[in-house]
Amino acid sequence: MAVVIVDDLGAAMRFRDRAEAGDQLADQVAALLTGAGPDRELPRRLQVLALPRGGVPVARPIADRLDRPLRLLLVRKLGLPGHPELAMGAIAALGGRIEIVHNDAVLHQHRVDPDEWAAVLEAETAELRRRVDEFGAWTGADPAGAAVVLVDDGLATGATMRAAVAVTRAVGAGRIVVAVPVASTSAVAQLQQPGVSVLALSRPDPLIAVGEAYRDFHQLDDSEVIALLQRR
Repeated sequence: MAVVIVDDLGAAMRFRDRAEAGDQLADQVAALLTGAGPDRELPRRLQVLALPRGGVPVARPIADRLDRPLRLLLVRKLGLPGHPELAMGAIAALGGRIEIVHNDAVLHQHRVDPDEWAAVLEAETAELRRRVDEFGAWTGADPAGAAVVLVDDGLATGATMRAAVAVTRAVGAGRIVVAVPVASTSAVAQLQQPGVSVLALSRPDPLIAVGEAYRDFHQLDDSEVIALLQRR
């Protein structure tokens, strides 16, 4: 049975920026990983993987607190034609594998044509492969048998994180911790599965948009992402 830990501080909870949210998450991630045992040691094999771009500044304080390198898990949202901000699915790449997840509720509600799905999937797969080439030096190593912390700046539909979990499990990771500042109730529910823990600081219902949880929610560019990856 999956463990879900949510400090539900209400819909009004807001963070100054992603870095502040990561600071608040870091100690709680460490506590979750060490548990209540007498040794309180982190898993010997442990990776911190951020979903770019927004997950990187959240993950930086977490990686620092756990004293682990920060690496990327590359994902792409499959946006609904005409409404690209709404995820009808997602794809993720790790360890040479690509995993695809469907957002069935969106697909059914909007009656997405299979040809439209295929066109979006083809375009986003090409972009994902381009990013694998571009950021290859910063992507996670083989996580087989390792505990993995997956970090993003929030979960609305949760499609991209479900893809991240799917590919992480497919390449043989051990325990998986999903750590986010804010998540919708439905996204948390869809992530509940054996071996996966979800840690969120706030779970407002409804969650209209992840950006509502931040005063500064600017779109990061690649140079900001690389600078955060290089910082130790």
